[in-house]
Amino acid sequence: MTTKQILYPNTKLWMAAIKPPMYSVAIMPIWVGTAVAFAETNIFNGVVFSTFVTAAILILAWENITNDVFDSETGIDQNKHHSLVNLTGNKPLIFGIGNLCLSLGLLGIVAIAFWQQDLTVIGIILLCCGLGYMYQGPPFRLGYQGLGEILCFFAFGPLAVEAAYYSQTQTWSITSLAASVIVGIATTLILFCSHFHQVKDDIAAGKRSPIVRLGTQKGAQLLVWFTASIYPLTLLFVLLGISPAWTLLSWVSLPFAFKLCRHVQENHNQPDKVSNCKFIAVAVHFWACLLFGLGFML
Repeated sequence: MTTKQILYPNTKLWMAAIKPPMYSVAIMPIWVGTAVAFAETNIFNGVVFSTFVTAAILILAWENITNDVFDSETGIDQNKHHSLVNLTGNKPLIFGIGNLCLSLGLLGIVAIAFWQQDLTVIGIILLCCGLGYMYQGPPFRLGYQGLGEILCFFAFGPLAVEAAYYSQTQTWSITSLAASVIVGIATTLILFCSHFHQVKDDIAAGKRSPIVRLGTQKGAQLLVWFTASIYPLTLLFVLLGISPAWTLLSWVSLPFAFKLCRHVQENHNQPDKVSNCKFIAVAVHFWACLLFGLGFML
């Protein structure tokens, strides 16, 4: 019984540190970009798709792991028990694992470029990595200036979705660019929600996140508009003939969107209760993007 009491909290902390649900953030831009490519060209290269998804997961792992390293240097994670650095007490090891993930991920992107005999995808993904580094990495630390959501939108929206489309077709697409806006907003929603429960720690570390700047109440109000924008945009793209009507399947994710907005509205100033809102945002992101891409496939 004592062993269970000791191990169970540690298991929970490790799962919180690894954040398995968050890796849908890496998969969905590749899924949507590939789905649009299939809808427009009837081309689907399964090897390229699976390689790209694996590479994207590894690159996101690098970003998450090194963010813990960089945050440990500013003291902002002092009370974050599920930080990988705090769990292991070995910052060099964690940093090395993060860089190994980046190297393996980029190796996958290099493989795609080799198969295509085209360096374009490498260039786009290196730009994504650059934005990811500037989010928390010194000397930039743009996330501390409240610019993280902007970086997130472009890295996981237009850049990642267009890279996925290009990896299948070696061409560009206005439809893919429009679709990337939906993916970018849904992804940025997760980052925005991650700030509500850590306002005190952010202020203490000098991090001017959007929620620190706005306050939790105004942030909760903005969240409603932010979340809601996904659905009329999807409808607009259908009405303009950019997206097929089947993409309205993404509206099936509306119950998760309502749950997210209601939960944050009710608990925005209660860190213990609102801390799980980013995982509800992950559900919004996952189902909205999965069904949006499926609409193109259908």
